[in-house]
Amino acid sequence: MRILQGDILSFRTEAARADSARARQLAAVAASLGTVADSVRATSDRLTRFQGDSRGELRAIQQQLLQIQELTGQSQRRLQEMRAEMEARAQQAVAPPVVAPPGDTSAIAPVQAAPGPNQLYQLAYDQLRRGSYSAARAGFEELLRRYPTSELAPDAQINIAEAYAAEGTSTAADSAYAAVVEKYPRSMRASTALYKLALSIARQGRRADARTTMDRVVREYPTSDEADLAREWLRTNR
Repeated sequence: MRILQGDILSFRTEAARADSARARQLAAVAASLGTVADSVRATSDRLTRFQGDSRGELRAIQQQLLQIQELTGQSQRRLQEMRAEMEARAQQAVAPPVVAPPGDTSAIAPVQAAPGPNQLYQLAYDQLRRGSYSAARAGFEELLRRYPTSELAPDAQINIAEAYAAEGTSTAADSAYAAVVEKYPRSMRASTALYKLALSIARQGRRADARTTMDRVVREYPTSDEADLAREWLRTNR
């Protein structure tokens, strides 16, 4: 009996030792899992902060880009004004004098030279800035009719779209934006027009079409400023 009791006691002692060892192992595993979980949480937090910082930095860069574009636009507008002034002066300088026939004392009006592309553009752009959208479109359309190969043709076409957009005529604006890409695909205005077309489509609730158009901006004009803006739009509008 004593032997049996000793065996039982020995068995219980060994079982207790085994249970204690397993408990220590479980505690160690739990601690390891806790450490891993803490590490995952810390990594996730760092990733979230990094993504937030990256988004913030990207937004800051985009804001700076827009500011640079605005400053560049102001410089281009001033340059355009100077070109229009020079064009007008050049026309005045070469205008032939009007000579009245002998004995004719009636007043003869001076011959007015037709305005050049820079003058037409400036006149139309001034109307656009004043909010006279119909007059602005007429001026830009006249420029395109008289000087279809002018370097200002893409600018005139995109401003026709801008005039329609300002009036809230989205269908006409979209067609005018698309015309810039179709007629002047290598122009610097093409990427701008395509991006603005995508934004217009998005505002109409046509998200799938907007994504397709944004993809075109990235694919066809990958190094343009608008491509960066399109990539950000695509990332935030999945």
